[in-house]
Amino acid sequence: MTVEKLQLTQFTQCLKPRKADSHKGMFGHVLVVGGDYGFSGAVRLAAEAALRVGAGLVSVATRPEHAISLNLVRPEIMCHGANHAKELTPLLTKATVVIVGPGLGQSSWAKKMLTRILSSKKLLVMDADALNLLSKKRIKYADWVLTPHPGEAARLLQTTAHHIQQDRLLSAGALQKKYGGVVVLKGAGTLVVTDHEEALCENGNPGMASGGMGDVLSGVIGALAAQGISLPQAAKLGVLVHAKAGDLAAKEGGERGMIASDLFPYLRQLVNL
Repeated sequence: MTVEKLQLTQFTQCLKPRKADSHKGMFGHVLVVGGDYGFSGAVRLAAEAALRVGAGLVSVATRPEHAISLNLVRPEIMCHGANHAKELTPLLTKATVVIVGPGLGQSSWAKKMLTRILSSKKLLVMDADALNLLSKKRIKYADWVLTPHPGEAARLLQTTAHHIQQDRLLSAGALQKKYGGVVVLKGAGTLVVTDHEEALCENGNPGMASGGMGDVLSGVIGALAAQGISLPQAAKLGVLVHAKAGDLAAKEGGERGMIASDLFPYLRQLVNL
């Protein structure tokens, strides 16, 4: 297969202007699940990123203590406290796409939440600790996007991050063959691999090596998929928009000291070109 180099001009059909009679129900409902104790910021970043790239509705399921504070700082996000997996059922019913993993942790609570989500057969974006928990299961699924960094990829393949980095394309292909769906192997030169195509993103910069960037990426991909873009296209476009937003943020203020939420205004600009 030839490795495709991602460019925004490839996605003009995905980002057409909206019709004058559009309403929120036309642009999908994203559910973000995660944010165990001490990690509420991760679900907020993913959820706000989903809003910034155009999801019609965004909900969060997290610890009840976090739901209260999230409602205060970003009232556009519908926040639900969930201490038990069964509390996800009505939220999953309404969701178009589920993002699971930001701040999820690996506690008993996290494992039960993930098990319930995997049984839902929804379109999924799997990130962070959802991937670490997945590494202990034997599951292959067509309708998900996995977004590992090299360390998470190593756990998914029972190898080392050094081995992953020695041949990133081969590693991404091995992940896709083992787990199915779409694989986004993050890093310098993020790769997007499906069962029949490989793509490379040449954008992005070292300023993006800071906490929360992956949470934002998961929100971007999930929101694009919720708007009716196929998972492979949502993954490729999401990776590209995320990286270009990082480059614009770096151009504005420099690479050093960049934080994940610095990308938000540029995400919005890029999906409205």
